[in-house]
Amino acid sequence: MAFAVITFQNKKTKQLREAPIGFSWTNFFFGFFVPLFRSDWKWAAIFFVLGWVTFGFACFVTAFFYNKLYTDELISNGFKVKSLNGADKNLIKLKLGLSKL
Repeated sequence: MAFAVITFQNKKTKQLREAPIGFSWTNFFFGFFVPLFRSDWKWAAIFFVLGWVTFGFACFVTAFFYNKLYTDELISNGFKVKSLNGADKNLIKLKLGLSKL
């Protein structure tokens, strides 16, 4: 399980999304199903193709960076941080490579 979870909210639609930070154990075990269940269609398609071409080996590699990809995608789609859920703000900024949070 990831070491922290951030809650994001879209200011226009008021939609909430939770984004784990750190290694993605769910992606490690379930591959393209993780972005599929998170409604991250682009990465679900990419991970499906990668998993199919590499006979499932890609999920071992993508588990290291998928949560960061998902967080970056949320931020670029207009989501803003609503809650850090008790996590250390400086550690999250370090892991995500963000200057503001």
